[in-house]
Amino acid sequence: MDATGSLGVIVALLAALVWGSGDYVGGRATRGHHPYQVLALVSLSGLVLLIIAALVRGEPWPDGRSVALSAVAGVAGGFGIAALYQGLAVAEAAVVSPTAAVVGVVLPVAVGALTAGLPSPLKILGMLAGVLGIWIVTRGSSPSASGSRDGLALGIIAGIGFGGFFICMAQVPREAVFAPLVVAKAVAATFAVVVLLVRRVSLPSPRANPVALVAGLLDAGGNVFYLVAAHLTRLDFAALISSMAPAVTVVLAGVISRQHVSRVQWFGVVLCIAGVALIAT
Repeated sequence: MDATGSLGVIVALLAALVWGSGDYVGGRATRGHHPYQVLALVSLSGLVLLIIAALVRGEPWPDGRSVALSAVAGVAGGFGIAALYQGLAVAEAAVVSPTAAVVGVVLPVAVGALTAGLPSPLKILGMLAGVLGIWIVTRGSSPSASGSRDGLALGIIAGIGFGGFFICMAQVPREAVFAPLVVAKAVAATFAVVVLLVRRVSLPSPRANPVALVAGLLDAGGNVFYLVAAHLTRLDFAALISSMAPAVTVVLAGVISRQHVSRVQWFGVVLCIAGVALIAT
C-alpha cells in the first residue's frame, strides 16, 4: 500500500476511535431521555461545529451534485438510525446491532470491489477478519425468539442506511470536507425534529442534556475523519475500518463504566485490530 493509502487507513482508524467514543458518550446521554431527543441534540451540536469549521477553512458552498449526494447521505444515515432505534425497541440488541453493523459494511465493500477491483488476498483476509470482529463485538448475548424476525429486518434496513451514508459521502469531491457534511448533518437534524413532532415528543433543550452535545461533537469529528479517509484510500477500506467503532465503544464501556465485556467480545476486538493490521500492510 502506498503512503497515501496507508494514511487513509490511519485516518479511518481515527474515525473509528472518535465515532466509538461518541457512541459511548451518546449512550450515557440517552439515560433518562428520549432517544430522538438525544439524536436531535447530537445533530445540532455537530452541525454547529461543522458550520464553524467550514467558515474557518473558507470552503465554498458545494456544487449541486455534492449537495445532492450529501443530502441523500443525511437521509440515509437518519433513516438508518431510525430503523436501528425501532429495532432495539422490538427485539434483542444481539439481533439488531450486529446485523446493522455488518450490512452497513458489506455494501461499501461490494461497491469498492466493483469500482476499484479486488484487493490483494492478504487485505481480503484482513477485511474478513474485520467484518467478523465487528459482528462478534456487537453481538453480545444470545438473542431470544421474541421479535427476532422484525429485529432482523430492521437491522438490515438500518445497515442499508448506514451503508448508503458511507457510499454517498465517499463520492463527494476531495476539495470539500466540511461543507458537504454541513448539508448531511442539517438533513439529519431536520429528520430528528420531524420524528419528534410526528411522535408528539417535546423538542429537547440543550441545557437539559449537555452530554448529548459532547456526543454530537464527537460524531461530527468521526464524520470528518471518515470523509478524509474515503478520499485517501479505497471506499471499502475506509468504510470497514471506520465501522470498527463498536469495538472502541465496548472497550470504553468495560474500562470506564466497568460494564461486563465477555471474552468473546474481547476476541472480536482483537480480530478488528488484526484486520486493520492486515489491511495496512
